[in-house]
Amino acid sequence: MDRSRFVALVIAAFGLVFVSFVLRGTTRLVAPYEVAVAVSAPPFFAAAALLVALFVLAVLDVTGIRRLE
Repeated sequence: MDRSRFVALVIAAFGLVFVSFVLRGTTRLVAPYEVAVAVSAPPFFAAAALLVALFVLAVLDVTGIRRLE
């Protein structure tokens, strides 16, 4: 994976976090809180998983085990 792809994935992860907050806020306007949380959870967990994977890749790059091209 090259560095530009890594940066694009980081931006995508933060975009997913933003989408989850927008979903939660707009869903609360028309549905109860529990439904809003249920709707916003999948993009939030996808973003969290993506950020964890990118963190692991960054640590591997810093330690020299697996370099980013």
